[in-house]
Amino acid sequence: MQKQKLIPLRARRLGIHTHNEAVVFMRTDCHVCRSEGLSSLSRIILHAGGRETLATLYQVTSDILGIDEAGLSETAWERLGTVEGAPVFARHPEAVESFGRVRARIFNHRLGDEDFAPILSDIASGRYSDIELSAFITGTSVFPLDEPEMVALTRSMVAVGERLVWSGVPVVDKHCVGGLPGNRTTPIIVAIVAAHGVLMPKTSSRAITSPAGTADTMETLAPVDLNIEAMRRVVEQESGCVVWGGVVGLSPADDVLIRVERTLDIDSEGLLVASVLSKKIAAGSSHLVLDLPVGPTAKVRSETAAVGLSHRLSAVGTAFGLEIRTIFSDGSQPVGRGIGPALEALDVLSVLQQADDAPLDLRERACTLAGALLEIGGRARLGEGRLLASQTIADGRAWTKFQRICEAQGGMRSPPVSRHRSPMLAPFSGLLRSIDNRRIAKLAKLAGAPVSKAAGVELHVRLGDPIEAGQPLCTVHAETTGELQYALDYATGTAPIFYIERV
Repeated sequence: MQKQKLIPLRARRLGIHTHNEAVVFMRTDCHVCRSEGLSSLSRIILHAGGRETLATLYQVTSDILGIDEAGLSETAWERLGTVEGAPVFARHPEAVESFGRVRARIFNHRLGDEDFAPILSDIASGRYSDIELSAFITGTSVFPLDEPEMVALTRSMVAVGERLVWSGVPVVDKHCVGGLPGNRTTPIIVAIVAAHGVLMPKTSSRAITSPAGTADTMETLAPVDLNIEAMRRVVEQESGCVVWGGVVGLSPADDVLIRVERTLDIDSEGLLVASVLSKKIAAGSSHLVLDLPVGPTAKVRSETAAVGLSHRLSAVGTAFGLEIRTIFSDGSQPVGRGIGPALEALDVLSVLQQADDAPLDLRERACTLAGALLEIGGRARLGEGRLLASQTIADGRAWTKFQRICEAQGGMRSPPVSRHRSPMLAPFSGLLRSIDNRRIAKLAKLAGAPVSKAAGVELHVRLGDPIEAGQPLCTVHAETTGELQYALDYATGTAPIFYIERV
């Protein structure tokens, strides 16, 4: 039987932004929709000029499109690399057979390497829709992954991406499990460790459910979208870097999952373990320091939970030859003053430049973690790393190294400044007894962070401080008056962000 010849549509750029999802618009009465039996939300393969992408179809009945046109979202347009009026062919994709294994996981069936490998391969190649990705995330969260599944998932995440190998050893890294606003120690730590010649090729994520990820903050100071070749050049030149992992292709399936996790506001333990360790393994790390903040409103809320998570991270990491040291830290309140990319970057600069008003808690936390890395990296004896880290800031070596890293990554930048800001005032006098980490993080997000780099919250008080009525507790920064007002309305809601005890 002769194969039916595909008839093309003409490409049209609509200028519609659909984030990372490729979307195509067609008329309901176009020949492709009729001949292929396509309807809205169908998944189709688009082919143009030797390139193809999987896209979601939406249909229109108006004259916004010609009957022979395929309207492309910005993501679809960029992936196809086409031009106006060029021929675009559409066809049904092959069935995503691996999704049957996701269905099995939803119904409480354990998965192994033979299951995760095709799932992660299909996710990395863009064959899963956002609905299917949501099903995978939910199915591995409601019915938690066990330890063998975490190992298998981690292995599959590493396998579908690039993997770096370094000539020098050890290769160190650090990770904080998150949940603590303003905890932007990484740029400081990389500067300290690299100043002593220890390799630290740091790949960082953008925010998942927080107001800023390390990559978001670092991007206000220097370019972070380096490819593998550029990343290798920076590390070989300066012993360290801080780049976005989404560009270098390390564990690419994880970056796809992170995007949907952010929308769902889900960050399950099993996916967290695989996400963290797959990036470290793929980056070629041999030694890892883990920071687990513990507090009533942090991601890890009890010492028991912290010990359990530490055990699982260590057990899975050991299966891949990683040497891991875990540090439990105070998660009772935000770190530093800034919450949001640019505000956190200003804190980083103040510590490295030894400004008089530099946040002491951020400096101390960074020195503790950097000290542990200097110890496992062979530059300091056990118990002496923290002092060496502190001296590296005090004598200016960390600041010098940080500037060199920024220049090597493409040039140092000045963090942006918000257009609008407003203080949040204390309603009465007393003592500050608690700060809700989750609510103050949400406040920063409502103000526009991390999408608006200058948006966020600037803290003016710490736990135990005496508070006077009318005193500014924090300042909300935003790029638009609408976002500013929306954030302030949230801040004055029923549940307090700052708990002040009357005295």
